[in-house]
Amino acid sequence: MAAPRWGVAATVQAPVAQVLAFAAHHLDLGAQRVWLHFDNPEDPAADLLSGQDRITVIRCDAAYWREVAGERPDTHQVRQVKNITRITRKAGLDWIGHFDVDEFLLAASPVADMLADLPPDRLILRAEPWEALHDPALPDDIFTARAFRRQLPDGAEAMATRLYGPAGALLDHGMLSHTVGKCFFRTGTKDMIPRIHGARIKGQAVFGGRFHPDLALMHFHAHDPVQWKSRLPYRLAKGAYQYRPEMQRWLMAASPAQVDDFYESIQCARPDLLRVLRGHGLLREVDLRLRDRVAARFPGLI
Repeated sequence: MAAPRWGVAATVQAPVAQVLAFAAHHLDLGAQRVWLHFDNPEDPAADLLSGQDRITVIRCDAAYWREVAGERPDTHQVRQVKNITRITRKAGLDWIGHFDVDEFLLAASPVADMLADLPPDRLILRAEPWEALHDPALPDDIFTARAFRRQLPDGAEAMATRLYGPAGALLDHGMLSHTVGKCFFRTGTKDMIPRIHGARIKGQAVFGGRFHPDLALMHFHAHDPVQWKSRLPYRLAKGAYQYRPEMQRWLMAASPAQVDDFYESIQCARPDLLRVLRGHGLLREVDLRLRDRVAARFPGLI
């Protein structure tokens, strides 16, 4: 039996270098195709990547949304769902992974082998998130981090406070962003609607099982304090933080100095924090070499 063929889809609105890094990394990992839905149809990265091998550029302009949804959905979450649903129905591959531009899959064995090992009734494959920590000493690598933390186990509230101080109580299992990970979806599945973190069939959640032990999702959610603060108002009002009401309320009421202290306490790769995370098996240390990957696959584009 032939190995499953897989690809990756994303809805993107990010600096050109970040989009190139996302595409280069996943092509190097073995993706047969990368679909990039440009939320801004005039995004300069769309021009650069049009015609590149194994990349499909989709400009999400008014004509696109009329065809896909009648009109452009108001929220980016709904736009993401519409985009990935469309791709899983027309991709021509066996599996499609759905990730954000700041999420980079890391695989300890070939992705195709993992997918081939799944039973025929398993419709999704889950990748565990590992959250990037900020280290100002590192050279720029487009997305710059080498230390990534895993979520704390259930019942580890005391550990969260020990690691992050009072801010630890505002986190979800010691994580600032999502803890549920992202998925590959088996294509050709009747009535399945992919979601951002899972899938549904006729309103019922699709069973995804545990995170695959050989897959990690390296998530650059808040690796850069300047970018994180610039995106904070949107995340609090319309993004992921609206689903974390206690943290949302605290951050919305916090002064700029308190926001800075919050970031410093939870996101910086302090030696003491790394030592404890490492000792509990909650740390991955990896250099993704993103600038090298972009230079090799897309010479001259940045």
